[in-house]
Amino acid sequence: MSRVREASRGPGETRILPALAAGPAEVPFTILSWSEEFARDTTWNEHSHPFHELLWNERGASTAVVGARVWTITPTLGLWMPAGTLHSGSATAGTWCRAGFFGYGTMASLSPAPVAVEITPLLRLLLERLAGTDLPAGSRTVTEAMVLDVLTPSSRELLLQMPTSDLLRPIADAVRDDPGDQRTLAHWASRLGVSARTITRAFNAETGTSFARWVAAVRAQHAVTLLTRGWEIDAVAEEVGYRSASAFGAAFRRTTGRTPGAFRPS
Repeated sequence: MSRVREASRGPGETRILPALAAGPAEVPFTILSWSEEFARDTTWNEHSHPFHELLWNERGASTAVVGARVWTITPTLGLWMPAGTLHSGSATAGTWCRAGFFGYGTMASLSPAPVAVEITPLLRLLLERLAGTDLPAGSRTVTEAMVLDVLTPSSRELLLQMPTSDLLRPIADAVRDDPGDQRTLAHWASRLGVSARTITRAFNAETGTSFARWVAAVRAQHAVTLLTRGWEIDAVAEEVGYRSASAFGAAFRRTTGRTPGAFRPS
């Protein structure tokens, strides 16, 4: 991390890293561990690493952005970032981020594109063991081999495809700024001076889903951030625009395949 330049911006912090192509890099181990707790809201510019990354959190939720795709990273859902992939990111104050850097050439990439990885209890235990600085060389080799053996892509991911057109940008900005925004498709059509069908077609073309499902995905991502901070489910439901915890729970399960309680600290 010695190449990082840091510049404070308001109450938060922006970290500037270089864009490096995939390739050999000097690392002492096949899997190098990194961990940091953030006292301030922190963002990273668009950058890339010569090595593969496995990103996950010990506490809280963070985001990684590749193009128009936004992933939420939690203690139970990590993200594999292939070497050389341009990405940016953010973490709010109080988040404890962790990562494993996998030497390029020591293994084939888990996927040619970013992919979610479920941080199972076994995988977490192995990664925590590798974070120890006094692990004997033989034990490290065995543990690294076990990590590579159990590391698999997950079909579950907290992924949001952002619309990019001038037509949909006002909607996207408003909903991401306030996930509890109650404005309907008909309201936005009237405000933007187009038909509801035009907005529907644009959402399907740019995000692969409907307006309603896209809003539900934004709400789910924001809800996960609040849940990982320990918010009560009733409070989260109200914050993201649902009239009851049961309505929120049903929508959350449809979007993520999990219950809200699965993301609260144990």
